[in-house]
Amino acid sequence: MLRGVDLALPARSLVRVEGANGTGKSTLLRLLAGIDAPTEGRITGRRPRTAYVPERFPAALPFTAAGYLVHLGRIHGLRRPEAAGRAAEWLTLFGAAEHARTPLAELSKGTSQKVAVAQALLAEPELLVLDEAWTGLDAAARDALDRAVAARVAAGSTVVFVDHDPRRLAGAVDTVLRVGGAGLAEGTPAPSGTRPGPRVRIEVTGPPGAPLPAALPGGPVRTAGQDGTLSLTVDAAHSDALLSALLTARPPWHISRLSTAPGNPDETP
Repeated sequence: MLRGVDLALPARSLVRVEGANGTGKSTLLRLLAGIDAPTEGRITGRRPRTAYVPERFPAALPFTAAGYLVHLGRIHGLRRPEAAGRAAEWLTLFGAAEHARTPLAELSKGTSQKVAVAQALLAEPELLVLDEAWTGLDAAARDALDRAVAARVAAGSTVVFVDHDPRRLAGAVDTVLRVGGAGLAEGTPAPSGTRPGPRVRIEVTGPPGAPLPAALPGGPVRTAGQDGTLSLTVDAAHSDALLSALLTARPPWHISRLSTAPGNPDETP
């Protein structure tokens, strides 16, 4: 049971939900995803295009893997050819293309989880809710999901997730929500270690008169150069998402140099 929840989710943010078993983490995620409705209080604001990966995927459905993804894509408003193309793309990305025609009930737990993750990503959601979505995935698929999450945040989406591994997306999380007996507490991510993580410096040049895009991933430190360039220094975990945000901005920014930031813990003096 959740009580005393007062929460606003900003765009372009990565939110980790933490708490002991039974404190209401999955309940919170289901409320955010629109699967459940609150018995008291209300959820306000425009409902964004939302996708959800449950802790347990209902595999006993009368579809093949590809058929299920196309069906979900159609529900999200995609035309059939587009849904089929995205389904094939995500199955390939997660290493499950060979199971496209396999009935869901015959898939292994790991492959079922790949289908569950794929159905959430193919519609390019504005709000992506992941409840232990990495569980059961092999190492390559976990890495692919990490990159997909970073890409969704870079595109302006909000991603809310629960995962048993405290290192999951460490360094990239913007906000931590801690669920407990006292309700919901919002805080900043805990340091991942006593030593600072690696940092990356990205030198960019923007179109004349164009402001730097707002809410850039990782909150980079900005340093203006005398030649009109701008240096953005960010944790390495955020660098891919930051590059994507700059290159997909309208108008896009030009990346002139990418380097290791001075003072990195792995640098040799």
